[in-house]
Amino acid sequence: MIRDVNELVLFLASYPRLYSQPYSMHLQLANCMFGRQIEAQLVINFLLHTQPHGTEELEVLPIVGPRYVGKSTLVAHVCKDERVFDHFSNISFFRIHGFTDDELATFREGCATKVQNHISDSNKDGRLLVVVELDGDLSEEALNRLFSASRQYVPRGSKIILTSRFDNIAKFGTTKPLNLKHLSREAYWYFFKTLTFGSTDPEMHPRLTHLAMEIAKMQISCFFNANTVARLLRDNFNGLLWSKVLAFFRCFIQQHISRFGQPSFCPLVEDRLAYIGRMAAPSEAVVVYHHHHRSSEEEVPKIRMDDVIFGSVKPHGKVEVLIWQSHIPPYYSYVCTCEIQEIKNTGAKRKRSVGSGI
Repeated sequence: MIRDVNELVLFLASYPRLYSQPYSMHLQLANCMFGRQIEAQLVINFLLHTQPHGTEELEVLPIVGPRYVGKSTLVAHVCKDERVFDHFSNISFFRIHGFTDDELATFREGCATKVQNHISDSNKDGRLLVVVELDGDLSEEALNRLFSASRQYVPRGSKIILTSRFDNIAKFGTTKPLNLKHLSREAYWYFFKTLTFGSTDPEMHPRLTHLAMEIAKMQISCFFNANTVARLLRDNFNGLLWSKVLAFFRCFIQQHISRFGQPSFCPLVEDRLAYIGRMAAPSEAVVVYHHHHRSSEEEVPKIRMDDVIFGSVKPHGKVEVLIWQSHIPPYYSYVCTCEIQEIKNTGAKRKRSVGSGI
C-alpha cells in the first residue's frame, strides 16, 4: 500500500496548497485570482507549445468574454508565470480602440523596439509575446489591418493573445478560442461568503449566513458586487443592516425587470445607462453614465460607489466615483461617472368627480 501511494503523493504535491482555516482563507482569496486555474493552464500550454523547427508561424489565441469577466486579470497572471516569462524575449501590451493610423504606428514601433532590444538573446530567438486588448467592437477592416500588421512586424515564433468582448475575433485565431464565463453559483457563493465573514466562522452565525446566501443570489456572480458588498457587510456585522441590504437588492431587481423585462446582471458594468437606487434615500437614484478602468499609476476618485449607494455620501452634479480597486494584477481601478437624481413619481393621480352625483 505504501508503494502504491507514492504516485498519489507526487500528484498531490504538484498542486498549490489550500488553507481551509476561516481565519486565513479570506486573506488568500483577496490576493489571488479565484476560479481560473483551468483557464490559466490552457493559456500557459498554448504559450509554451513549440512548433517544429522551420514551420514556426505566428500563433494567435483569442480570449472572449463579457465586460469585466477577468480577461485582463487572467492574462496578467499567466504572464507572471516564470515558465512564460523565461520563454519569451519580451512581453508587449497594446490596447486597441479602432486600430487607427496612430495605433498602427504605435504597434509597429513597439514591436520593432522590442525586437532590437532583445535580438541578442540567442536562447529565446527574439520571439515576443504580444497581448492585444481590444476596447470595443472593431470593424472587419480594422481587424484585417491588425492581423496584417501582426504578420508583418511580429517575429516568427512569437505568439499573440487577443482579448475582446466580441466573438468575431475567433476566426483570426490559430487555435480554439478561450471563452471566459462568469463563475458558477456555487463557486461565487464560496467566494462571497469567504470575503464577507473574513476571520469569523459562518457556522457560528446561521442567520447571517442565510442572509448572505440570499444576497449572493441577487448579485448573479458579479465580482464588483462581491467585493463592495462583502466589505459593507463585514464592516457592519449585524442582521438588521444585512436584512436592509437584501431588501434593497430585491427591490432593485424587481424595478429592473419591470423596466427592461429581465434581471440585471451587474448595473455597474452594463453598456447602457443604469439607474441604481440609494438605500439611505429611497426617493433618489444614482444614474451611472459610463465607466472605465485606470492603471495603478493613475489617480482614483476619493468617493466610493458603495458609500454613495449604501451610505450617506451625496455628491453634487456629475462626479467620478471609485467602484472597486483591485489588489491583484493588473491592479486596475474601476471608475464610473454618476449623478444623483430625484425619482419622479409618474403615476397618474386619481381624480374624483363631484358633479352629477358621481
